[in-house]
Amino acid sequence: MRKGGWMGRSFLAAGLCWATLLLALFVTTGSAQGADSEHKCQEVLIAQEKPTVNSPAAQNPKPAQNSPIAEAKTETEQYTLSHERYEKAVAYSRAGYILYFIWVAVGLAVVWLFLRLGIAARIRDFAERLTENLFLQGLLFIPILLIATDVFELPARVYWHLLSLQYQQSVQGWGSWMVDWAKEEALFLGGALILGSILLYLIRKSPRRWWLHFWVCALPIFFFVFFISPWFIDPLFYKYEPLDKTNPELVTAIEKITQRAGLSIPRERMFLMRASSKTNQINAYVTGVGASKRVVVWDNTINKTTTDETLFIFGHEAGHYVLGHVRNSILFFSVTFLIAMYACFRLLHALLGKWSAVWKIYGPQDLACLAVLLLVFKAFSFLGMPVESAYSRMQEHQADVFGLEVIHGIVPNSGEVAAHAFQILGQEDLSDPNPPPFITFWLYSHPPLAERLVFAHSYDPWSKNQQPRYVK
Repeated sequence: MRKGGWMGRSFLAAGLCWATLLLALFVTTGSAQGADSEHKCQEVLIAQEKPTVNSPAAQNPKPAQNSPIAEAKTETEQYTLSHERYEKAVAYSRAGYILYFIWVAVGLAVVWLFLRLGIAARIRDFAERLTENLFLQGLLFIPILLIATDVFELPARVYWHLLSLQYQQSVQGWGSWMVDWAKEEALFLGGALILGSILLYLIRKSPRRWWLHFWVCALPIFFFVFFISPWFIDPLFYKYEPLDKTNPELVTAIEKITQRAGLSIPRERMFLMRASSKTNQINAYVTGVGASKRVVVWDNTINKTTTDETLFIFGHEAGHYVLGHVRNSILFFSVTFLIAMYACFRLLHALLGKWSAVWKIYGPQDLACLAVLLLVFKAFSFLGMPVESAYSRMQEHQADVFGLEVIHGIVPNSGEVAAHAFQILGQEDLSDPNPPPFITFWLYSHPPLAERLVFAHSYDPWSKNQQPRYVK
């Protein structure tokens, strides 16, 4: 699903995923299948698609550990699945976990072999033979290296789509899937060419401060991509229609939530996404910033949940904006990006000091040095996943609480409605009932669905004469 929505990783990563990918010159650093971030984000977050369902739970209730059917008084006190659905959810999720780690290992191994066998150096030599212009050499080297490495990583993505079709999570045909992959690669290569060329120029111009200069240059590009994504990137993959035209009554209901949340989103900025053309999953989200800010509701969500349940899903997303998660995530991203760039600078020199002769790379200014940075970026992306996941889980829990509070008094029996929304979400998306703790720690940008459902059902400060946390 869309990783930035209530089904995916950090909501900001949905908008920044493309930018982060461009930064890594081929690697997603964060957390997606769905709207704009489904594409490159999906390959890194293959394992996250299924387990991460919206925001975290504040408590850690213990769901049923082995039985597919919970012993609950009502359907929505615990996450329950039929035996057949339970077996499918476990098999699908666990296959995703394994595939993710295989994908990471293959990606690292391929780049390492490109360096160790001198393939990166030969690509550099080829580019240098064709032209003496340093800029044009980069325009040749970058796409050749990217496409070559992507070819080895493509089977993992193909197999994941095959699993999604087998488990009826996707309905997208192979022809359409390949077209989306081609669009994604074109966007990715275009961005990598821009940032890669800037990086090469800065390394050659300022050998000791390039990491800082690149950070300063890249941040505005990243945020610009986030800003324009709802207008120019999202529509490349899905069809959007004004929600006021297709579901005016839902728009009126959403307006009650936005007004109570203090969120200004006009009716003309609310859209229906035709997700059912490619997926059976459920989602709704708020995306963009400033003039590009908008509400997006998937048609599957409207078809498979009640209006009240859709309002809770939307209330969660609204919480990200009201609670300042966009601002905080931008700051978090900026700081971690700066730290990562400095670490890359230090590690690059250390690696070249030991391996440059074997790799046939003659210093940081060497064109083939980009392959070394690619290896470093991939490693940092993997090792930094637990930090990003933990940060995202914290924000997602806050948004879940906000969603529960903002619909209270507007939606009858709001806790039950939210819990049932999670139940429907888990059933439809085959969410893992009991993900391994290590997987939750490493990959989950949102806590396990079972924990979130129990929290939604039990959160009730009003009956205890306590103050709500966010919506007074």
